[in-house]
Amino acid sequence: MRDAIESIVSALAHNGLVLRGGFIFADDEEAPSGPTGLSAKSALLVGQAGAAPWPHFLRWRERQPQTMANPLDTWAREVIGAVAKDFGARAVSPSDRPYLPFQQWAMRAEKLKPSPLGILMHPRYGLWHAYRGALLFEDGIAFPEIQEAIHLCDACVEKPCLKSCPVDAYSLDGFAYQACLAHVRGANGAPCRTGGCLDRNACPYGTAYRYPPEVQAFHMASFAGL
Repeated sequence: MRDAIESIVSALAHNGLVLRGGFIFADDEEAPSGPTGLSAKSALLVGQAGAAPWPHFLRWRERQPQTMANPLDTWAREVIGAVAKDFGARAVSPSDRPYLPFQQWAMRAEKLKPSPLGILMHPRYGLWHAYRGALLFEDGIAFPEIQEAIHLCDACVEKPCLKSCPVDAYSLDGFAYQACLAHVRGANGAPCRTGGCLDRNACPYGTAYRYPPEVQAFHMASFAGL
């Protein structure tokens, strides 16, 4: 199976995606269905580190209707779906309905914990990573065990991620969604619209993987419906 995993890694790399760990569902666990409708026995998480998929996505998007809704989700489904077909898996996405527990799967696969912003903190990538989908298999695919990572947020005393937003959108009490949305859409929200979330950018970890401003602007426009 090691050869198959290496082949999957290579196939994903053609579009800037990476394998983000995997796990085997417990016998008594209610698992989603695999490619033939039987319960899946294992899952491999697919995602990105930094903005590596961006140029691949842009080339694909040039050939699509510019009015397409959720183009990044559509691209990821297409790319991961093709890999799933080649390797006998079912591809699923974080935006599929009903929602699948992707964050719980990610914590399980990579042994990560959430940051104060809700994004999982990665020991290398910081907050600059994402999960784009998963490959579900109906046989047990053993993925190498990953050691529990140091949770960098525990070592961060200053917590600049909770002090940089002008409307205090993030706090230990959670995310003030409406306050954030109103600010991003408003007259004073230009820095967020063009350069991304100020709290996220204030995090000192994983800065080598920080998304470029145009990528952050794309995600902020999607969030704000602009």
